Amino acid sequence: MTGKIFRSIICASLVTLIACFVLIMGILYEYFNGSLLRELKNEADIIQQGIELYGEEYLEDTDFANRITWIDTDGTVIYDSMVEADELENHLEREEVREAFDEGSGSSQRYSATIAERNVYYAKLMDNDTVIRISSSQYTVWTLLLAMLEPIIFVFVIVAALSVFLAVKLSKKIIEPLNGMDLDNPDVDGKYPEIAPLLKKISRQNMLIDRQMRALKKNEEEFMTITSNMSEGLVIIDNKTNVLSYNKGVLNLLNRENAEIGDSVFVLNRSEGFRDAVDKAIDGEHGEGSFEVDGRICQVLANPVFDGGSVRGAVILVMDVTEKESREALRREFTANVSHELRTPLTSIYGISEMMMNNIVKPEDINRFAENIHSESGRLINLVNDIIRLSQLDELSNGVEKTPVDLYESAKSVALRLCELAAKNEVTIEVTGESAVVNGVPSMIDEIIYNLCENAVKYNKPGGKVTIFTGEENGKKVIKVSDTGIGIPKEHLNRIFERFYRVDKSHSRKIGGTGLGLSIVKHGAAYNGAHVTVDSREGEGSTFTVIFEK
Repeated sequence: MTGKIFRSIICASLVTLIACFVLIMGILYEYFNGSLLRELKNEADIIQQGIELYGEEYLEDTDFANRITWIDTDGTVIYDSMVEADELENHLEREEVREAFDEGSGSSQRYSATIAERNVYYAKLMDNDTVIRISSSQYTVWTLLLAMLEPIIFVFVIVAALSVFLAVKLSKKIIEPLNGMDLDNPDVDGKYPEIAPLLKKISRQNMLIDRQMRALKKNEEEFMTITSNMSEGLVIIDNKTNVLSYNKGVLNLLNRENAEIGDSVFVLNRSEGFRDAVDKAIDGEHGEGSFEVDGRICQVLANPVFDGGSVRGAVILVMDVTEKESREALRREFTANVSHELRTPLTSIYGISEMMMNNIVKPEDINRFAENIHSESGRLINLVNDIIRLSQLDELSNGVEKTPVDLYESAKSVALRLCELAAKNEVTIEVTGESAVVNGVPSMIDEIIYNLCENAVKYNKPGGKVTIFTGEENGKKVIKVSDTGIGIPKEHLNRIFERFYRVDKSHSRKIGGTGLGLSIVKHGAAYNGAHVTVDSREGEGSTFTVIFEK
């Protein structure tokens, strides 16, 4: 505030100084300009009388301080006191001359940028219809300023120094009583009666705040004693959603470092589920909702607090239900997928068997229908086996004994078992690389390679190729299964390891896929300390890489 007052005084002083200087210079300049014009007019009257009495001899025999030009009726220069008359151009179009011929007298001013002077002209029409013109040079304002620059700077420095000195003294004197004021006990009858109403309000506010702080501190101590060990989050708010109290649990759940008493509860969380639950409680109803915080799912329960029939606030309980929701979502998804996958082959088997039972099937079609029953039964068996296998992988948390496994030998074994399927699909299988031994479960690693290679064969093109590589890359043991098949669209890459997820459902069912093969690969790899990456281009093929961390 001191600086603001200081700057205000300085600015006011400087503005006043500059304004006064500009005004004085303007007035003086206009005054001298008028005086000069009157002087030229008087001189013109004298010269007119001299010419009328003595003719041109008067002009030649007299020394004049200003330039004299005598102009004939056609604008020709008869005489000029500074230049030979016959060297001058016609002056009929000069502004002051034209005005003299038209109105009896005329004046004009012209600025010379070369010499930074302004020429003032006055012309008068004489009785013989000729014009006598007198001109005088006058310095411009900027020329005068430059000539007076030294005294101007001296005056400006003196005034500026005086302004600074007075500004410092005055600003300190004004602020001193305010800086010395005790806001906890303000002196209402102080040096500035103008701010007495403000000081009274501050005094009343101090007393109110003091009472509220004591009450809040007491409530907070009681609240923290009761709720400090709760894992759930608890918040108490008033009917304006301002926080009255809270426990540490709510900060942990909402990932907040602290909360300010008196702030809106929406500062803690602004999600739609949280807001809806709180709004319902403030409206006098039980509110429930859910929201996400850093990947965790939280449930909020909000109940209103009534006093005399009106809502005085609300109690909010926040709980972490991430694990519960995840289990429930997985259960629902798994149940729906299993039901769907089982229904299709069972419906086919049921329909065919019913037709055969009712003797609707022709004798020549029995083999074809039996083949369909066999195929669908095989799908059911494969699906059940894959489900059981996934369940076993989920339950292997207590561990299965691991032994050294040579990835190259496992790849050769898988390639040999898939030769018949590859030949049927007109696909060739090649094993490359070198021996790479990892510590793992042999049956799982064999199943990982088999599932990847089987998919590479099934989803390949006639004349295509599957390449299995084992070895080391970047110091880690890897298995790479590459194919020249149909590839996977980019938008499906992040979901292909989900259970029952298929990129092309009709094509997958046609070749007998269950949608669980890559899920088994992912879980089996994780159990053996590895992870799976995929690089694929639609129409060009795919490469699945299993990278063993140890």
